[in-house]
Amino acid sequence: MLRAALFATVCVAAASAAVAQTAPKVSVTIYNSNLALVQDQRTIDVAAGRQRLEFKDVSAAIRPETVSLSSPTLGVVEQNFDYDLLTPDKLMEKAVGRQIKIVRTNPGDGKETTETATVLAANEGVVLKIGDRIEVLRDDGVPTRVIFDKVPETLRARPTLSVTVNAEKAGPTPVTLSYLTSGLSWAADYVALFDDKKGALDLQGWITLQNNSGTAFENAQTQLVAGNVSQFNGGGGRGVTSAGAESSDRERIADYYIYPLPERTTIAASQSKQVGFLSAQAVPAKKVYEVREYGFSSDENPQKAITAIQFSNSRLKGLGDQLPAGTMRVYMRDQAGDPKFIGENNIGHTSAGSELSIKTGEAFDVSSQATLVSQEKISKTRSRYVMKYLIRNARPEAVTVELRQAGLWRDGKVTDESLPSRRIDARTLAWSVPVPANGETVLTFTVDNGW
Repeated sequence: MLRAALFATVCVAAASAAVAQTAPKVSVTIYNSNLALVQDQRTIDVAAGRQRLEFKDVSAAIRPETVSLSSPTLGVVEQNFDYDLLTPDKLMEKAVGRQIKIVRTNPGDGKETTETATVLAANEGVVLKIGDRIEVLRDDGVPTRVIFDKVPETLRARPTLSVTVNAEKAGPTPVTLSYLTSGLSWAADYVALFDDKKGALDLQGWITLQNNSGTAFENAQTQLVAGNVSQFNGGGGRGVTSAGAESSDRERIADYYIYPLPERTTIAASQSKQVGFLSAQAVPAKKVYEVREYGFSSDENPQKAITAIQFSNSRLKGLGDQLPAGTMRVYMRDQAGDPKFIGENNIGHTSAGSELSIKTGEAFDVSSQATLVSQEKISKTRSRYVMKYLIRNARPEAVTVELRQAGLWRDGKVTDESLPSRRIDARTLAWSVPVPANGETVLTFTVDNGW
């Protein structure tokens, strides 16, 4: 292929006429899952009858099968997406079997010599026929440039959508071009500053936009849609311990929530951009120690409790809004008053009124060890488990450990326990276990599990 080291310059002696157009009004609706809807409104000058219109600033990652062009006076006959982009290598590939001009400059006296050559091949190098000789275009220290007489019709300077239409009449015509594209995505990032003494946190939310579509969207009205749109994949987040049932005034479409950016913005190609969307102060919160068990068995070794920050996004607690999926990073101030990062975790799309528990790390000095005291088969569908948890606290102050026991079946129930439990969901029980400073507490319970 023709390399930059050859000092190659592409000279083209042809150009194509462009359709007169007004500046487009672009609207971009971005989903979480590498998908966006682009709606491009503009007015173009058309001639009467059949003709081809070209849109040169569409996304390079467009899904051509989703394109829709609407206009009150145009009928669409055919549409094509040309993504074979104009490059020196592509020009040389398209010139195979055709004639080009090779211009070489003598480094000694600066004189140029021009020869006409036929391109025989452009596979891992360029093979030329010049007169009666066969030559390989190579980097031999001689400044060289190549002149082509035109750009092949199939090569485009940038991705281009061409649409063949029938126009009822000539003149300015409003059109709306809509299509889906990959390469655009967004996620929420949260910064939580937690004050343990006050039992509160300040929460900021940032939208991070990513544009890997290969195309810039200038002055675009941008909306973000929170929700997992079906594309044969999906995923959830962590952190929600109790789903909320509150609604809010936020705009919705179908079962998704919409987060419009407050003003038009330019989303440049290959850019990551952050825009603030949430700010809340003094949200009630608390630090907790959690132990999460997923079955009824013994631990060979003690497991460390995790540390987490718990709060609610309910209206009464100062939030009252849905939280789109993203990463929440938690900070605390040190003795000098400077914020220090203490951990992060992901959350899924979270409805208003939910209880959240954001894991920030593991506790060195709070641990739990499970012992399966006994297991008994009661019937074909029921078993009885007797469990004991030894919870130790090596801290100089008393703590409360939230122990969560998953693994209940449909008709599972507690028949005996040393501390009162509460049901978190259909399969999970929880106990708040007080543990004295430099001490330990034993939790025991019996579960009849069945369906």
